[in-house]
Amino acid sequence: MNECKTLIIDDEETYANGLQRLLARRGIHAEVAVTMAEGLHKARALEPVLVILDHLLPDGSGLDMITPLRQLRPAPTVLMMTAYGTIAHAVEAMRRGASDYVPKSTSLSDVVERVAEAEQVARAARQVSAPSAQSSSNVAGALLGDSASMRQVRARLMEVASSPDTTVLLSGESGTGKGVAARLIHSLSSRSSEPFCAIDCVALPAPLAESELFGHERGAFTGADKLKPGRLELAGHGTVLLDEIGDMEWTLQAKLLRVLEERTFERVGGVKPVGFFARVIAASHRELSDLVQEKKFRLDLYHRLSVFPIHLPPLRERGEDILSLAQHFLSEFSTRLNKQLVLTHEVAALLLNYDFPGNVRELRNLMERAAILAAPTATTITPELLPPRIGELTIARQISEPVPGTRAPGMTLTFEPGRDTLENLEKRLLEEALRMANGKKVKAAEILGISRFALLRRVEKYGLG
Repeated sequence: MNECKTLIIDDEETYANGLQRLLARRGIHAEVAVTMAEGLHKARALEPVLVILDHLLPDGSGLDMITPLRQLRPAPTVLMMTAYGTIAHAVEAMRRGASDYVPKSTSLSDVVERVAEAEQVARAARQVSAPSAQSSSNVAGALLGDSASMRQVRARLMEVASSPDTTVLLSGESGTGKGVAARLIHSLSSRSSEPFCAIDCVALPAPLAESELFGHERGAFTGADKLKPGRLELAGHGTVLLDEIGDMEWTLQAKLLRVLEERTFERVGGVKPVGFFARVIAASHRELSDLVQEKKFRLDLYHRLSVFPIHLPPLRERGEDILSLAQHFLSEFSTRLNKQLVLTHEVAALLLNYDFPGNVRELRNLMERAAILAAPTATTITPELLPPRIGELTIARQISEPVPGTRAPGMTLTFEPGRDTLENLEKRLLEEALRMANGKKVKAAEILGISRFALLRRVEKYGLG
C-alpha cells in the first residue's frame, strides 16, 4: 500500500517543505509538487487522501485543478490555500468542491492543525467507503468497536448517508465522536464532492452571529465595507454541521427554523432571498428534549432537526470496546514514534475500571501521552505512564460503587458521619484489605480489584508500608 497520505501542490518550495516537515512530526507523510502538471501526475500515481492546493501556480490557477482532482478514484479531499485570498475565491473554491479554504496568513502551526484534522477525516471517510467497510477495524477513531451499540450506530450512519437530503440530529456526550460521524455521513453521501461546513454554535459571538451564518451586504453596519457571504451560503450544495446546537441563542433559533422551512434567507442588510441547498446535521452533547422542557430550546426547531436522530453512546456504556480502542490508538502512535508497544494486564485493568468522562477523545489522548513517555526501547505501556487520576478514580470507585466479585468475603466497611472523608475511607479500605491479605500487597490489590501499582501508590501516600 502506498504510504503517501497528503500531497502539497505549491510553488513556494520553502513554505511547502516547511509544512511537509511539520506534518511529518505529526506522523503524516506528505509529498510536494510545484506545478499543476506535476501535482496532477503525482495525485494519479500516489492516490493521496488529502491535497493541499495553492491558488496561484506557475502553469495556472489552482481553482482549475479542483475538478480533475475530485474526479480521481479514489477522490482526494482538497484543502485550498493561498496568500491572495478573497471572498470570491473562497466561494468559488468551495463551489468547485474544496472542503475548506485556509489563508497562508494563518500561522503555520494553525495550518498544520487544520491539515492534520482534515487528513484524519479524509482518511476515515476513505476507509469507511472502501469495500472492506463492513469490518469495524476499518472505521477510524471514535466509531471503532464491536459492541452492539456501535454496530447499530455505524449501520444508521450508512443508512442516512444514502439519503442526502435528510436532516440528522447527533446526540452524545463530548468526546463520543459526533464530529467524526457528521463528516462520515457527508463523505459517504452523494454530496461528498461539495463543501462540508462546520459551525460551532458555542463560538458564535452574539453580535456577529447573524452575519456569520447568513452573511451581510456592503454597508449593512459600521465596518461592513464589502459583501460577505455567510457560512450557510458557502456550504453550497454540501453539508452544514451545526455543532452544539443547544447553545444557540433563542432569537437565532427562530431565524434558523425559518431557513430550514423555507430554504431561503436574506443576508444582514439585504432584501434579496438567497437559496439554501445544503443538508443539515445538528449535534449536541446536551439533551435537546430537556432543553425544550426548560424553555431554552424551541420545540418546533427540535422537531425540525430530529428527523433522523442518532445517539452515540459514552465509552463507559460499551466497556467491551475499551481495550480494542486503546490498542488501536496505541498502535497508531507507536507507528508514528517508531516504537512497538502493547498494554500490560495492569494497565488494561485500570482502563476497564475507569469511567472515561472524556470518552473516546480522552482514551486517545491517554494513549498518545503514554506512547510519548515510553522509553525508546520499551515494548509495553505500564501504569506509571498513565496520569495519576486513572488509579485515583479507580480506587475511589471501588469505595463508592464496588464492582461485583472484586472484594473478598468478610470485608466490612461502614461510613461514619462527621468523621469520614473520602481520604479516611480510602485509608481504612486499604488497611482492611492489607489485614485480610496478611500484608501481602499483591493479594490486597486483588481484593480491592485494582492494580498492584495503584495499591503501592496509596500505601506510600498513607504510610502503610
